[in-house]
Formats: sequence, structure tokens, C-alpha cells
Amino acid sequence: MTNHTQWLFRQQLSVVSLTKILLDPMVAVLVLIGCAIYFDEPFRGPYPILALIVFTLTFPGKWPEVNLRAFWYEIVMPWFFLSGLILLFGFSTGYLDWFPPRLVMAWMLITPVAMWAAHRVVRKILPRLLLLEGGRRRAVIVGAGHLGTELRGRFAGDRSLGVDVVGFFDDRAMARTELVDPGKLLGKLADIPGYVNQHAIDLVYITLPMASQPRTMTLLDALRDTTASVYFVPDIFVSDLIQARVDHIHGMPVVALTESPTLGVSGIGKRISDVIIAGVILLLIWPLLLATAAGVKLSSPGPVIFRQRRYGLDGQEIIVYKFRSMTVCEDGDSVRQAGRSDNRITRFGAFIRKTSIDELPQFINVLQGRMSVVGPRPHAVAHNEQYRKLIKGYMLRHKVKPGITGWAQVNGLRGETETLDKMRARIQYDIDYMRNWSLMFDLMIIAKTLAVVWRDQNAY
Repeated sequence: MTNHTQWLFRQQLSVVSLTKILLDPMVAVLVLIGCAIYFDEPFRGPYPILALIVFTLTFPGKWPEVNLRAFWYEIVMPWFFLSGLILLFGFSTGYLDWFPPRLVMAWMLITPVAMWAAHRVVRKILPRLLLLEGGRRRAVIVGAGHLGTELRGRFAGDRSLGVDVVGFFDDRAMARTELVDPGKLLGKLADIPGYVNQHAIDLVYITLPMASQPRTMTLLDALRDTTASVYFVPDIFVSDLIQARVDHIHGMPVVALTESPTLGVSGIGKRISDVIIAGVILLLIWPLLLATAAGVKLSSPGPVIFRQRRYGLDGQEIIVYKFRSMTVCEDGDSVRQAGRSDNRITRFGAFIRKTSIDELPQFINVLQGRMSVVGPRPHAVAHNEQYRKLIKGYMLRHKVKPGITGWAQVNGLRGETETLDKMRARIQYDIDYMRNWSLMFDLMIIAKTLAVVWRDQNAY
């Protein structure tokens, strides 16, 4: 493949990715503009500001499937939570008075439908518009093992990539028995160059293990006599991949296996959303904060705010605030987790722990930049040092800022983790959160948290 063709293919892939990222924000803004035109409202003053806020916060998570369940959980619920949060902010600040109520209602109801329609249209036209020569690309996979079948499944699961896998090539005698569809085994490695030329194959993906380097080099030499693009797929899935990507350092390729998902523009978007959400919530709950502070002070001797050392981003120590709910303020080398019927918990402390009111001062931590609204829950330093020795990959959870709520907490792992298996499950949820992070995923977790707090029996 020529340098120009390589550049063009990379540009097309970037356009596909950029389209997926920007589709929902653009739809939300365009619907707002359309509503303003329909209701004869000039698009100036507060409207561009609202459009900027919505554009910043309306970034999607994974590319939604075209079914009603995905429409509800990945488009409707996140959108209504986000728009509801914006309305709450607008009502509390008086900013909402600048917009006609009928316009706001129409915008809220039309936007998720428009997003869904846009997803359906883009899924159909994107491959035809962006791929070379206006059609889909035919590919073969070298190696019928787990890596090759995983790659084929990912191509099949996302038609917008524009790649049709014709079949596999493998020298191993057992390859045919490993494939779900044995008919997809097209031959051995020596047959690949001839097959590629005869059947107009555009792409060859090599998924052989590193131990097969001599075979791989022989195949690469043979493929020089074809016009197919050749890609090597390294077997890196033995590790916990977090935001895995390929980068270049002055032309030298490097593969990122574990990377923070909130670097660069993504980090700016998350920080903006954190400041907006934390600011709005603190503005609304300050009477509750004062009442809780009085309750803590009157219910037992000791400070109102409990300060404890936790691990923050990249394992750096931070100070986290909570309303004191116990008769002790432990922050040493040994910290005992609170358990059911724990005699250290005060009567008022039991109430604020049950309702998670004790965590509310951490919104101040969010404004300080120490924490995020959503992220892995921070553990006491003593617990970090204990579990990092017992659970493989435990410290990976510190690749993002800790959160007031998290993916583990809305999946039933809130409160005490009295067994090692429970802590392992919590860490796996934290890693899954970082692997799939997006602003819309954060909003979905916040929405689920509101329901979990009132019905969860694990906090005490």
C-alpha cells in the first residue's frame, strides 16, 4: 500500500471515530437550533451558552446497538438525566427564565428521538461514504485461535467498520475443530498470497503468536507480491487493557496497554462536568449540609468533619472529607472497616451513613480537583496497602480520580467488603469502568446512584 493510501485509510478511520464521538452532541445542538427557529427565538444570548454546555456534556459511551433496549438505556435515560440536571441548574439560578417553556419541552422530547434516527442513518451510510472505492473491504485472518476469532467477532459486531471477514488461514491440524464454522478455514499459510490475488482481498490480519515469528516473516515476504494491506494483531489480551491504543514516538510505534481514560480533551470534559454537577449540588444542598453539621455536633463529641488520607489519581495521597459518623477518627496504619451493628457508629451517624449524607462534603473535594463525581471509591491508605498485596491489578483503579459514587457501588458493592472475593469483584467493576469510560456513562451511574441509595441495604 502506498504512503498516500496509508494516509487516506488512517484519515477515514479517524473520520469514522470522530463521527461516532460528535454525532450525539451535534444532534442535541441542532435540535436546539431547530426549536429556536420554530418558536421564532433568535439564537443569541443564552442560547449559544446552553448549546456549548450541552455539546460539552453530551458525549456518548459505546456506539449503541439498533434496538429498543439500547435506545432506552444508552440514549433516552442518559439524555433525560443530563437535560434534567441542566433544568435544575437553570431553575436554581434563574437562567431557565430566558427560555420559553414550550421550547424547552420540545427540545427535551425531540432530541433523543433525533439521536436514535441519526444513529440508524449513520450506521447505513457511513461505510459507503468513508471507505476506499466506495465499498466494503474484504479481509482474511491469519490464525484461527482465540485472538483471530475475537477479531472476527468485533468486525461482525460493528458493520460501520466496513470490513467483511472472508475466512481464516492456519497451519495447525486442530484449527478446523476450534472454529465455530469450520467452513471458514480457507487453507494454510502458504495458500494466502494466491488466495489474496485471486479473490481481491483488501486486508490481511495476522493474529499468530509471537512464537510464530519465522512463519510470520515468511508470510510477510510472500505477501509483498500482493496489493493487500497487512496488519499485525499482537496478543496483548492476556493483560487488563484500559484504554489500549497505538501511538508513535517520532515514528517508533508503541502500544499503550493501561492508560488513563481522562487524558487530554476527555479530561477537560470530565473536569467541566464535575465542576458543574458539584457546583449545582452544593448550591442546592447547603441547608442540608448545615443541618447535618449541627446534628453531628450535637449527637456526640468530636469534630464535625472527618478527614482521612486516601489514594487519589496515580496513587498520590489526598485528604477526603466526610461528616463524622463514628466516635473515632481512624487514619493510621490499621483501619477497621465499619460493619453491621458496629458500636463505633453513633445513632445519628447510622442515619447519615445509611442515606449517604455523610459523603456529601466530598463535593468540596470535587471542586478542589482531588476527586470526581464518578470514579472508583477511594479506600483508606491502610486498606490500599493491604489489598494491593492480595489482589492482582488492584492499583490500576488509581489511573483515574476517585469518585463519590462508582460503577461498583451501583452494582451492589456499596458498603463493607468483608471478604476478599467481594473486594476482587469491586476492583473488577472499577477496571471495567475505566475501560468503558465516557461522560454519558458517568451520567448513567449518577442516575442509578439516586435509586440505589434509597433501597440498598449494604451501607451501615
